[in-house]
Amino acid sequence: MSTYQKYVDSYARGYIGFNTIAILFQSCFGSAAAMVVLQNGTAPLQMAQLFFVVILCMVFNASVLSQQMPKTVFNLLLASVAVNAFILMLNTLFIGN
Repeated sequence: MSTYQKYVDSYARGYIGFNTIAILFQSCFGSAAAMVVLQNGTAPLQMAQLFFVVILCMVFNASVLSQQMPKTVFNLLLASVAVNAFILMLNTLFIGN
């Protein structure tokens, strides 16, 4: 069994509790990424990045609220955190430039 499958199975077993924690974490992380993007200005590039941050956060939250399958919700959580982390790191390097 792969590490990914172990995490998916664990997430599925504690689906209700993990969703609560995941929504809190992902929403705070997404808002931090949005804040850092907006610190760099409001050019079209920043607005495109902000679009992806907001859409991924909304898609994850909607998947939880619409009670999608645990694997789908887990994959959306991973995608949201990965993209938000990438955008956060990218913009942190360029603040003030």
